Amino acid sequence: MASSDSDSQLKIVHGEAGYILEDVPHFSDYIPNLRTFPNPLRSNPAYSVVKQYFVHMDDTVPQKVVVHKDGPRGVHFRRAGPRQKVYFNSDDVHACIVTCGGLCPGLNTVIREIVCGLSYMYGVNKVLGIDGGYRGFYSKNTITLTPKVVNDIHKRGGTILGTSRGGHDTSKIVDSIQDRGINQVYIIGGDGTQRGAAVIYEEVRRRGLKVAIAGIPKTIDNDIPVIDKSFGFDTAVEEAQRAINAAHVEAESIENGIGVVKLMGRYSGFIAMYATLASRDVDCCLIPESPFYLEGKGGLFEFIEKRLKENGHMVIVIAEGAGQDLLTESMQAMDEKDASGNKLLQDVGLWISHKIKDHFARKNKMAINLKYIDPTYMIRAIPSNASDNVYCTLLAQSAVHGAMAGYTGFTVGLVNGRHTYIPFNRIIERQNKVVITDRMWARLLSSTNQPSFLSPKDYDEAKKAEQAPTQLLEGDNCNDVDGAEKTEEPPTQLLDGDNCNDVDEAEKTEQLPTQLLEGDNLKYEQESGSHAGNGTKTEN
Repeated sequence: MASSDSDSQLKIVHGEAGYILEDVPHFSDYIPNLRTFPNPLRSNPAYSVVKQYFVHMDDTVPQKVVVHKDGPRGVHFRRAGPRQKVYFNSDDVHACIVTCGGLCPGLNTVIREIVCGLSYMYGVNKVLGIDGGYRGFYSKNTITLTPKVVNDIHKRGGTILGTSRGGHDTSKIVDSIQDRGINQVYIIGGDGTQRGAAVIYEEVRRRGLKVAIAGIPKTIDNDIPVIDKSFGFDTAVEEAQRAINAAHVEAESIENGIGVVKLMGRYSGFIAMYATLASRDVDCCLIPESPFYLEGKGGLFEFIEKRLKENGHMVIVIAEGAGQDLLTESMQAMDEKDASGNKLLQDVGLWISHKIKDHFARKNKMAINLKYIDPTYMIRAIPSNASDNVYCTLLAQSAVHGAMAGYTGFTVGLVNGRHTYIPFNRIIERQNKVVITDRMWARLLSSTNQPSFLSPKDYDEAKKAEQAPTQLLEGDNCNDVDGAEKTEEPPTQLLDGDNCNDVDEAEKTEQLPTQLLEGDNLKYEQESGSHAGNGTKTEN
């Protein structure tokens, strides 16, 4: 493979048949003659029965599963997991963890598993929690984290470290990292937080510091690109069902009952869309990506009248960012922003509830009974469910493996069912949004039997906005759930996959440990000094 020109944030490797690897930075890119150490997992009892616990140096994961036979192989990302050689002596590691931005189910689980992963897998004993987000670095607020301290925090919502928006001062943060002797930084947060992490990495690299900067993407809205989904999303969708169910019970228990539920989704309507599909009690779903109008033929009011005449009740789910253009037409526009730079949105749920009431009061056709439910903070504050707990655990362990292997300036995430290391620039370049010209949105419209509310002009604009086809059916990062359309077998269990033989057989075979986790059967090249990132040899 030939490597193209690259900068500190973008390492591109080109291969045959249109293969492109968007690699992540490594210590060896800017620090010469680094010492390496054997991976402690070799002697870890938990991994002793696993033959294939090291990821092959050339393992990558494709961004797109669906390809054409004559098309290029496309963009790939480096596969996550432990390497044969690590770039830290366990006794010298001084790690820290920080959480930034809003709350999200699973934060405490990620914190717990980073601490336990460092301790149980690599024997690291010095882990600090930075209290209160980015500003905690230079406010001297820290919490000593041990497996005992974090033992049961996954059962609680929120974050034991505290969080905040803003407060990012690059020089002060990196000065604090240097002063404290920290050499691994785990940053948990959304796109704004990851943008800040990218700036911290650049400054660390500029100073030539051996400090690994690893991001774990967190956004309950699922609006981070490239990855399949963000942690906490499954929990949010599941909890949203309780609000939708309550609205449905209220609406069907009274004549012409209308239940309005506002869900999270500042710019992306994934929670509203998936909660609607999961519920089957929703008659209309409104999201930021799909414009709608109230008055006139084909408008929302006409549809409400029709549905009430047919069923006698209805449930409307609306994402918080939907209809903001309509809202600002009737109310004074506000340009205020929060500390993270996000525009402060007006309460579209309350606004549309008043609009519906006013419409039917003016029409005087039928008396309606409307109930408005906003479960936003109830959803954000709950502990993660079983699915998200597993996901958070694997994300945290993958981040630890990457930092120990000398990778830096990366975000860890699930791409097509495989854990990968993704460059910061890919995570922060844009926001993931529902593609309303895709089949997933069509499936929702078919499920609710609602109109799209799109005019031909809106449809043309939506098609133009879609620059290039992405993931099959559901847009950028939502994998298809139809079994017949799956083209890749799901990843197997972390430790006991297809290639995990029992202890006796492992002792009989004296082969070097190879592939981790998913049983791909790729042989590990027996180069004890080979660097797992770019294939160059590094002497101990």
